[in-house]
Amino acid sequence: MPRTTYCFALAGSLAAMVLLSGSPTAAASMTFKASLSGANEVPPISASGKGSLSATFDPATKLLTYTVNYSGLSGPVTAAHFHGPSDAKHNAPVMVPVSGSLTSPMKGKATLTDAQAAALRGGRMYFNVHTAQHKPGEIRGQVTAAK
Repeated sequence: MPRTTYCFALAGSLAAMVLLSGSPTAAASMTFKASLSGANEVPPISASGKGSLSATFDPATKLLTYTVNYSGLSGPVTAAHFHGPSDAKHNAPVMVPVSGSLTSPMKGKATLTDAQAAALRGGRMYFNVHTAQHKPGEIRGQVTAAK
């Protein structure tokens, strides 16, 4: 093979290697959900309130976007948070506070730390809604990957 042809063939191979191994593709957004009830509180409580959480997490930016709908609570919401890391049978400290309006539908965004993102992806985060009558929490739900 003549020298110039060999150079073009080598350059083409290098370009193909760069294209194949180039920058990593952006990770796809992940969706999560939770079903909120008094029965999910630890310890469980008898309450007629219920709710649901839907969330999207972008691993590239670590941005969590969520919406919480609820009804039937004993009174106005006094606080709401993501707690963790924990399974559904234990309590844990607040990991991600909710700011802004606490009325339903509650909408928000938060940029997670690496530890918070790991808890979310591992199913070790729960969402808790607090009222004056139920200060430790009136409805709670474990945040899991949506299927």
